[in-house]
Amino acid sequence: MYLEIITPDQKIFSGDVDLIKVPGTRGSFEILEYHAPIISTLGKGKVKILEKTLKSLFEISGGVIEVKENNVIILAESINKIE
Repeated sequence: MYLEIITPDQKIFSGDVDLIKVPGTRGSFEILEYHAPIISTLGKGKVKILEKTLKSLFEISGGVIEVKENNVIILAESINKIE
């Protein structure tokens, strides 16, 4: 699936990924390929991204996620890369 992570200032990440774990406001959840369409708010916490053998970890302060037709967009208020 294709992921984009965007802040008000810039695009932080774009590319094909295998798994995304996000901090939803009602608890964390994972997105895999062909996930059902969803729009959800995100709370403060860690975003984990798995790409084949690579793992990336980001800390966000909140935002919104949209999943539609195997495309995922995370609109983050602010973000810091951890790993």
